[in-house]
Amino acid sequence: MYALKSLLDSTICGLVKRGVTDFYCGGALGFDTMCAHMVLYLRKRKALDIKLHLVLPCSNEEQTKNWSYNDKQEFYAIMMAADSIEYIGSEYTKDCMKQRNARLTELADCCVAYYDQSNSRSGTGQTVRMAEAKGIEVINLFDM
Repeated sequence: MYALKSLLDSTICGLVKRGVTDFYCGGALGFDTMCAHMVLYLRKRKALDIKLHLVLPCSNEEQTKNWSYNDKQEFYAIMMAADSIEYIGSEYTKDCMKQRNARLTELADCCVAYYDQSNSRSGTGQTVRMAEAKGIEVINLFDM
């Protein structure tokens, strides 16, 4: 876990050196949460002039209804620190995650992912394929 966080730190800092200032995150548990925390950490600790934007598939209540108390608290802390929050819709629907992923790739110039290609049916896999189809650079930390 430490190695991944270190790699994420250096990847985000490298993007900042290339002029990237806005980072978009889908608000999911796992790598999305790690990325959001890293952007907030780098903004505060290294005084980087960067912004965190959340693109969420549905309302907070819908998205987190099956999450643990601790995961919900972490999510709300990230929300409070984010520079903007965009909701795809208010209700959870069968395609709200796909719509969120499409919106993320619409906003992106680059996609940072942790994607094991053996799990191609994942939401991450879907987002990576959307980014590749648009010609967006994909930085897959799983391969590094």
